Amino acid sequence: MLKYEEIKSKVYIETTVVSYLVARPSTDAILGTRQRVTQQFWENYSDNFEFIVSDIVITEIRQGDEIAAQRRIEALAGLTVLELSAEAVVLALELINAGAVPSHSLPDAQHIAIAVVNGIEYLTSWNYKHIVNETKRQHIDQVCQAAGYQPTILCTPAELIEEMHVKEKEHPPMDPILEECYKMKEEFAARFKTMQELVDYLKAENKKNKAEGWKYVSFPPVKCQKK
Repeated sequence: MLKYEEIKSKVYIETTVVSYLVARPSTDAILGTRQRVTQQFWENYSDNFEFIVSDIVITEIRQGDEIAAQRRIEALAGLTVLELSAEAVVLALELINAGAVPSHSLPDAQHIAIAVVNGIEYLTSWNYKHIVNETKRQHIDQVCQAAGYQPTILCTPAELIEEMHVKEKEHPPMDPILEECYKMKEEFAARFKTMQELVDYLKAENKKNKAEGWKYVSFPPVKCQKK
Protein backbone atom coordinates (compact mmCIF):
# COMPACT_ATOMS: atom_id res chain seq x y z
CA MET A 1 0.00 0.00 0.00
CA LEU A 2 1.22 3.49 -0.77
CA LYS A 3 2.38 5.50 2.20
CA TYR A 4 1.54 9.18 2.34
CA GLU A 5 0.73 11.87 4.85
CA GLU A 6 -2.66 13.54 5.04
CA ILE A 7 -2.51 17.30 4.58
CA LYS A 8 -4.10 18.78 7.69
CA SER A 9 -5.74 22.18 7.93
CA LYS A 10 -3.78 24.57 10.15
CA VAL A 11 -5.44 26.22 13.13
CA TYR A 12 -3.97 29.25 14.87
CA ILE A 13 -4.58 28.82 18.60
CA GLU A 14 -5.26 32.25 20.13
CA THR A 15 -4.46 32.91 23.80
CA THR A 16 -8.01 32.67 25.14
CA VAL A 17 -8.31 29.07 23.93
CA VAL A 18 -5.28 27.99 25.95
CA SER A 19 -6.59 29.82 28.99
CA TYR A 20 -9.92 27.98 28.87
CA LEU A 21 -8.08 24.72 28.25
CA VAL A 22 -6.04 24.68 31.45
CA ALA A 23 -8.09 26.90 33.80
CA ARG A 24 -9.58 25.39 36.95
CA PRO A 25 -13.13 24.08 36.31
CA SER A 26 -15.70 26.83 36.73
CA THR A 27 -19.17 26.49 38.25
CA ASP A 28 -20.45 29.27 36.00
CA ALA A 29 -22.66 27.74 33.29
CA ILE A 30 -21.18 29.70 30.35
CA LEU A 31 -17.57 29.45 31.47
CA GLY A 32 -17.93 25.76 32.30
CA THR A 33 -19.40 25.05 28.88
CA ARG A 34 -16.57 26.87 27.13
CA GLN A 35 -14.04 24.93 29.17
CA ARG A 36 -15.59 21.59 28.27
CA VAL A 37 -15.86 22.50 24.59
CA THR A 38 -12.24 23.63 24.52
CA GLN A 39 -11.07 20.40 26.14
CA GLN A 40 -13.17 18.39 23.70
CA PHE A 41 -11.67 20.32 20.79
CA TRP A 42 -8.12 19.85 22.07
CA GLU A 43 -8.44 16.17 22.95
CA ASN A 44 -10.70 14.90 20.14
CA TYR A 45 -9.67 17.04 17.18
CA SER A 46 -5.94 17.56 17.57
CA ASP A 47 -5.37 14.74 15.06
CA ASN A 48 -7.57 16.50 12.49
CA PHE A 49 -5.59 19.74 12.50
CA GLU A 50 -2.11 21.14 12.86
CA PHE A 51 -2.17 23.59 15.76
CA ILE A 52 -0.11 26.75 15.29
CA VAL A 53 0.84 29.61 17.63
CA SER A 54 3.01 32.74 17.53
CA ASP A 55 5.35 34.67 19.79
CA ILE A 56 2.43 36.85 20.80
CA VAL A 57 0.51 33.84 22.08
CA ILE A 58 3.55 32.59 24.00
CA THR A 59 4.17 36.05 25.47
CA GLU A 60 0.54 36.53 26.52
CA ILE A 61 0.19 33.13 28.19
CA ARG A 62 3.24 33.91 30.34
CA GLN A 63 1.38 36.78 31.97
CA GLY A 64 -0.46 36.55 35.30
CA ASP A 65 -0.26 33.81 37.90
CA GLU A 66 2.98 31.86 37.54
CA ILE A 67 1.43 28.44 38.16
CA ALA A 68 -1.37 29.04 35.67
CA ALA A 69 1.14 30.44 33.20
CA GLN A 70 3.25 27.31 33.49
CA ARG A 71 0.21 25.12 32.74
CA ARG A 72 -0.52 27.18 29.65
CA ILE A 73 3.08 26.94 28.46
CA GLU A 74 3.14 23.18 28.96
CA ALA A 75 -0.09 22.81 26.97
CA LEU A 76 1.52 24.47 23.94
CA ALA A 77 4.85 22.67 24.15
CA GLY A 78 5.92 21.29 20.80
CA LEU A 79 3.55 23.35 18.64
CA THR A 80 4.81 25.16 15.54
CA VAL A 81 5.48 28.87 16.10
CA LEU A 82 4.99 31.39 13.30
CA GLU A 83 7.54 34.16 12.73
CA LEU A 84 6.44 37.81 12.87
CA SER A 85 6.96 39.13 9.35
CA ALA A 86 7.04 42.68 7.96
CA GLU A 87 3.89 41.83 5.98
CA ALA A 88 2.06 40.87 9.16
CA VAL A 89 3.05 44.15 10.80
CA VAL A 90 1.68 46.10 7.83
CA LEU A 91 -1.59 44.17 7.83
CA ALA A 92 -1.98 44.59 11.59
CA LEU A 93 -1.64 48.36 11.17
CA GLU A 94 -4.22 48.31 8.39
CA LEU A 95 -6.63 46.46 10.67
CA ILE A 96 -6.06 49.10 13.36
CA ASN A 97 -6.30 52.08 10.99
CA ALA A 98 -9.52 50.73 9.47
CA GLY A 99 -11.08 50.33 12.90
CA ALA A 100 -11.52 46.58 12.42
CA VAL A 101 -9.51 46.09 15.63
CA PRO A 102 -9.35 48.79 18.35
CA SER A 103 -6.13 50.80 18.54
CA HIS A 104 -5.64 49.70 22.17
CA SER A 105 -5.58 46.02 21.10
CA LEU A 106 -2.44 45.82 18.99
CA PRO A 107 -1.70 42.18 19.98
CA ASP A 108 -5.15 41.08 18.76
CA ALA A 109 -4.48 42.73 15.41
CA GLN A 110 -1.19 40.85 15.26
CA HIS A 111 -2.86 37.51 16.03
CA ILE A 112 -5.12 37.99 13.03
CA ALA A 113 -2.45 39.42 10.74
CA ILE A 114 0.06 36.66 11.43
CA ALA A 115 -2.53 33.97 10.73
CA VAL A 116 -3.75 35.66 7.54
CA VAL A 117 -0.32 36.43 6.06
CA ASN A 118 0.81 32.85 6.66
CA GLY A 119 -2.29 31.43 4.98
CA ILE A 120 -3.58 29.71 8.12
CA GLU A 121 -7.05 28.40 7.41
CA TYR A 122 -8.56 28.89 10.87
CA LEU A 123 -7.96 31.13 13.86
CA THR A 124 -9.84 29.86 16.89
CA SER A 125 -10.55 32.14 19.83
CA TRP A 126 -13.01 32.95 22.60
CA ASN A 127 -12.26 36.66 22.24
CA TYR A 128 -15.72 37.99 21.40
CA LYS A 129 -14.61 41.60 21.84
CA HIS A 130 -12.11 41.90 19.04
CA ILE A 131 -11.83 38.66 17.07
CA VAL A 132 -14.88 36.36 16.89
CA ASN A 133 -17.50 39.07 17.30
CA GLU A 134 -19.75 38.65 14.24
CA THR A 135 -19.63 42.32 13.23
CA LYS A 136 -15.87 42.47 13.75
CA ARG A 137 -15.34 39.34 11.67
CA GLN A 138 -16.97 40.88 8.62
CA HIS A 139 -14.93 44.08 8.93
CA ILE A 140 -11.70 42.13 9.47
CA ASP A 141 -12.37 40.02 6.38
CA GLN A 142 -12.96 43.13 4.29
CA VAL A 143 -9.67 44.70 5.36
CA CYS A 144 -7.74 41.50 4.66
CA GLN A 145 -9.31 41.12 1.22
CA ALA A 146 -8.59 44.75 0.39
CA ALA A 147 -4.94 44.10 1.29
CA GLY A 148 -4.87 41.19 -1.14
CA TYR A 149 -5.09 38.31 1.33
CA GLN A 150 -7.49 35.40 1.71
CA PRO A 151 -9.07 35.96 5.13
CA THR A 152 -8.50 33.40 7.84
CA ILE A 153 -11.72 31.86 9.16
CA LEU A 154 -12.22 33.36 12.62
CA CYS A 155 -14.18 31.00 14.87
CA THR A 156 -14.63 29.66 18.36
CA PRO A 157 -13.67 26.06 19.15
CA ALA A 158 -17.41 25.28 19.29
CA GLU A 159 -17.93 26.62 15.77
CA LEU A 160 -14.97 24.69 14.43
CA ILE A 161 -16.25 21.47 15.99
CA GLU A 162 -19.66 22.10 14.39
CA GLU A 163 -18.03 22.67 11.01
CA MET A 164 -16.18 19.37 11.38
CA HIS A 165 -19.47 17.58 12.09
CA VAL A 166 -21.04 19.13 8.98
CA LYS A 167 -18.09 18.09 6.80
CA GLU A 168 -18.20 14.56 8.17
CA LYS A 169 -21.88 14.30 7.18
CA GLU A 170 -21.29 15.79 3.73
CA HIS A 171 -18.11 13.81 3.08
CA PRO A 172 -18.15 10.46 4.88
CA PRO A 173 -14.80 8.73 5.32
CA MET A 174 -13.51 7.27 2.06
CA ASP A 175 -12.93 3.55 1.90
CA PRO A 176 -9.20 2.71 1.94
CA ILE A 177 -9.22 0.97 -1.45
CA LEU A 178 -10.67 3.98 -3.25
CA GLU A 179 -8.45 6.33 -1.28
CA GLU A 180 -5.35 4.43 -2.37
CA CYS A 181 -6.56 4.39 -5.96
CA TYR A 182 -7.03 8.16 -5.99
CA LYS A 183 -3.55 8.60 -4.59
CA MET A 184 -2.07 6.37 -7.28
CA LYS A 185 -3.85 8.38 -9.97
CA GLU A 186 -2.65 11.67 -8.50
CA GLU A 187 0.97 10.50 -8.37
CA PHE A 188 0.80 9.25 -11.95
CA ALA A 189 -0.78 12.48 -13.25
CA ALA A 190 1.84 14.58 -11.48
CA ARG A 191 4.55 13.10 -13.72
CA PHE A 192 3.31 14.99 -16.78
CA LYS A 193 3.27 18.73 -17.40
CA THR A 194 1.66 18.56 -20.86
CA MET A 195 -0.69 16.28 -22.76
CA GLN A 196 2.08 15.53 -25.26
CA GLU A 197 4.31 14.21 -22.47
CA LEU A 198 1.53 11.84 -21.45
CA VAL A 199 0.90 10.71 -25.06
CA ASP A 200 4.60 10.04 -25.63
CA TYR A 201 4.76 8.02 -22.43
CA LEU A 202 1.72 5.96 -23.40
CA LYS A 203 3.15 5.24 -26.84
CA ALA A 204 6.30 3.86 -25.23
CA GLU A 205 4.19 1.79 -22.84
CA ASN A 206 2.15 0.54 -25.80
CA LYS A 207 5.25 -0.91 -27.46
CA LYS A 208 6.43 -2.51 -24.23
CA ASN A 209 3.04 -4.05 -23.46
CA LYS A 210 2.69 -5.48 -26.97
CA ALA A 211 6.12 -7.05 -26.64
CA GLU A 212 4.92 -8.65 -23.40
CA GLY A 213 1.96 -10.22 -25.20
CA TRP A 214 -0.90 -7.90 -24.35
CA LYS A 215 -3.61 -8.04 -27.01
CA TYR A 216 -4.86 -4.73 -28.37
CA VAL A 217 -7.96 -3.80 -30.37
CA SER A 218 -9.15 -0.54 -31.87
CA PHE A 219 -12.83 0.30 -32.37
CA PRO A 220 -14.02 3.07 -34.70
CA PRO A 221 -15.10 6.27 -32.94
CA VAL A 222 -18.78 6.38 -32.13
CA LYS A 223 -20.34 9.78 -32.74
CA CYS A 224 -23.87 10.99 -32.30
CA GLN A 225 -25.67 11.54 -35.56
CA LYS A 226 -26.69 15.13 -36.21
CA LYS A 227 -30.42 15.65 -36.38
